[in-house]
Amino acid sequence: MIIQRNMYYPPAGADRRLHIWLPDNYYDTDERYPVMYFFDGHNLFYDSDATYGKSWGLREFMDHWDKPVMIVGMECSHEGNERLSEYCPYYKRMHGEEIHGIGDDTMQWIIHDIKPMIDREYRTYGHREATGIGGSSMGGLMSIFAVIKYNNVFSKAACLSTGIFYNIADLRKNLADGPLNPDTRIYLSWGEFEAGRAPHNGNPEFDTREARSVRKFERELQAHNAMTYLYFQREGRHCEADWEKQNPVYMNWLWKQ
Repeated sequence: MIIQRNMYYPPAGADRRLHIWLPDNYYDTDERYPVMYFFDGHNLFYDSDATYGKSWGLREFMDHWDKPVMIVGMECSHEGNERLSEYCPYYKRMHGEEIHGIGDDTMQWIIHDIKPMIDREYRTYGHREATGIGGSSMGGLMSIFAVIKYNNVFSKAACLSTGIFYNIADLRKNLADGPLNPDTRIYLSWGEFEAGRAPHNGNPEFDTREARSVRKFERELQAHNAMTYLYFQREGRHCEADWEKQNPVYMNWLWKQ
């Protein structure tokens, strides 16, 4: 079942909607659940809610997946470039515009407002080993930022189409603060048609700038104790339809292995 409820987002002085997936038998048992938090919650479950008319199909996936994990999707602003600001932890210039990222404020909201409410009002396992975070594009950037900087809260992250090439210098600064807990799991993916052209006769799995950046940063994550999984999506595009295809890959690796 999907529950939708509003949550006050202090940086904007406005509400943001939460999209919460619970197993259909949630109210028939006393079972507790690990929790996976996702950015762009409106794009997770229903095509009718999704920005571009196609969701990740997570409702169908979770209804048939054999490990019970509660999903909390957090919606962003849909006004102008506010999503870029809310989901960027750094100062950036993108497409000629300055982005003064308040992504760390967004993380404070998740850690100090949303997670305590979820752990208080639902039957969860609240410890870090049972807490993950995920997203795509800017949500993927936020997820890797979260699992590195707030490794005491999140033990696993699904980071789809993150754009490591554009953010590796900033992420390195976060990573330099110290080793990660050795149980940390970080899934990183990129698609063939979103990562730039490979040189003539090059292999897009290895030879684009994103492929090289992801593989380089993977080694740095491993040097800081993290376990990693790289997924190159052949013919993958920057869209929900292709991210949906990765649901069993990242969920199985993060939660079942």
